[in-house]
Amino acid sequence: MSLADVGAALLRRLDPEQAHQLAIKGLALAPLPVPPADDPILRTQLAGLDLPNPVGLAAGLDKNGEALRGLSRLGFGFVECGSVTPRPQPGNPKPRLFRLSEDRAIINRMGFNNAGLDAFAERLDQRPTGVVGANLGANKDTEDKAADYVAGLQRLAGRASYFTVNISSPNTPGLRALQGREQLDDLLGRIDAARPAAKSDRVPVFLKIAPDLIADEIGMIVEASLAHRIDGLIVSNTTLERPETLRSSDAHETGGLSGAPIRPFAEKALRAAAEAAVGRLPLIAVGGIDSGAEAYARIRLGASAVQIYSALIYEGPGLVARIKRDLAARLRADGFSAVTDAVGAPR
Repeated sequence: MSLADVGAALLRRLDPEQAHQLAIKGLALAPLPVPPADDPILRTQLAGLDLPNPVGLAAGLDKNGEALRGLSRLGFGFVECGSVTPRPQPGNPKPRLFRLSEDRAIINRMGFNNAGLDAFAERLDQRPTGVVGANLGANKDTEDKAADYVAGLQRLAGRASYFTVNISSPNTPGLRALQGREQLDDLLGRIDAARPAAKSDRVPVFLKIAPDLIADEIGMIVEASLAHRIDGLIVSNTTLERPETLRSSDAHETGGLSGAPIRPFAEKALRAAAEAAVGRLPLIAVGGIDSGAEAYARIRLGASAVQIYSALIYEGPGLVARIKRDLAARLRADGFSAVTDAVGAPR
């Protein structure tokens, strides 16, 4: 077990939000070594982004872009920071983060707590090389939430490798309503209009959706995304569902559930997105991914890349290297020469 994994085990003994804050400080300050070069079979493309491997960090861990240098040395192919809103906001009252250890899960109702776009932009100016995405959110008290996403896109232009429009957090009132067709067309149309006219000047914009949508809703989102030149879907965010299998005493807490129990919901949403997209729109899989086997399964279901977060809390940062090793071995065992060859391949 590495020192980083030992540190992660010690952090699990602390209050979840305190542990989160200490982890960010540690990643920002620790002189972590540069990771070894990735296995060449893992190099891939995602909406024009050149990734050394398809294993990314999901948004939520580094909301303010404070620990990008440390995170870049954990071996991720890409790192997504945020969610960030135009104005700073404290988020929801504490406690708002719950560790469901028996279920290897997390419930959060953070409420987009962050330091705002100006502080975020300054940190992105100092970011390390590599693919770093900015996850955009809307302030809780903003009536025109689409305007907040446009503001984020404009303020961070030239600073992020890609943007994610997060309309699927369950912890900001009215946010998930943006997944309806009328509001979605308005939002995505305004985002498209705010992007550079020349395709060569554009960076990818992804849309992050909820796992609680039915197949017809996901199909509609796919078509709206294509109509407004969105570059990919992240499938999916946390769920409001509470499986009967949950054992933790905190399972009743309100907020979004992530971790191992979300796997069937995330897989169902990914299947629906893949069936609707038919290869026309890249998909990034998130939710319950905690092994190379699970990452590989999502790729075979149609994902071009995957993201992890909650599993890191239970497995430690060494999980990234373990997933990559196993994924490379599985690709070779099944006769694939590249990740792209396995995307959506029948089993």
